[in-house]
Amino acid sequence: MPRIDFDAERVYDDDRFSAQAGFRSERVKVICGFFEPGQFIPVHAPSSDLVVDVRSGTGIVREGETDHRVESGDVITVPADTKRGIKADDDSRLEALLVTAPPPTDEEHDPVRRGLATGEFEPMAVDD
Repeated sequence: MPRIDFDAERVYDDDRFSAQAGFRSERVKVICGFFEPGQFIPVHAPSSDLVVDVRSGTGIVREGETDHRVESGDVITVPADTKRGIKADDDSRLEALLVTAPPPTDEEHDPVRRGLATGEFEPMAVDD
């Protein structure tokens, strides 16, 4: 049985959130996400369900038009085709296990790449 050692995967990046691969198949993708204060995964709406298991820290998980405040121990689910994003609070690191099923396509991550390049949490706003 594959085991993900969250502590061994812990890597932070000063420039953007760090996504460490845990597991991937055609049906599911699991990553360990590490966010410095204020870092984020930009809002996007892939055709995959999302589960966010917050392991430590505080922040928000966007689901559609709603921002859910999260802290250690919270689990948030976001259905497929729903806008979602994750952002660490400005005064807290955030660590979360992220599970998507099925894995998003490369094209569905275009808003993520655009948002990271421009520093925008909501790069989709221009596409709506």
